[in-house]
Amino acid sequence: MSEKIIINATFNPAVKIYWLINLLLLSTITVVGIPFLIISIPLFFLISSRILAAMSATVTERKLVVKRGVFQKEEKSIPLEKITDVAMVQGPLMRVFNLYRLSFETAGQSAQGALVSLIGINDADIFRETILAQKDKLLTGNSEMPEHRNYENSDMKALVESVKRIELLLDKALKEQ
Repeated sequence: MSEKIIINATFNPAVKIYWLINLLLLSTITVVGIPFLIISIPLFFLISSRILAAMSATVTERKLVVKRGVFQKEEKSIPLEKITDVAMVQGPLMRVFNLYRLSFETAGQSAQGALVSLIGINDADIFRETILAQKDKLLTGNSEMPEHRNYENSDMKALVESVKRIELLLDKALKEQ
């Protein structure tokens, strides 16, 4: 019996450029890595699309399923009721590309830090809110809550798109001055 899928994550292709810039920064900072750029940059272009295509995150009624990996495939299923925190982080370089990192921590995990971390999810705030709403539904048994949140999510999405349009208009107006 398969569970109903609540939401599937899509990933922003700008994450590849973010990874490339991180590779370039790391290579130039270590100085030793500079000669390896001749090899690593072409390799990066060959596999970065495959890495991104292999990443997926799906929220079902009871769990979060994260898949990734090209050479070593990894799949993690996290029960929603075990999730204690969904952190949304945006560093300075990530801000340039409008990327967020979602980190999922669970009750009872043995390692320090996040159990799963995903970067570049489109509409990361909506994905995060959907997870939290579905978790609340499971814990409270209230079936009306996610439907209400879905309306809220569509409103939130419209609001975010509106703010993005305003930011573009402001940037355009500042450049014209």
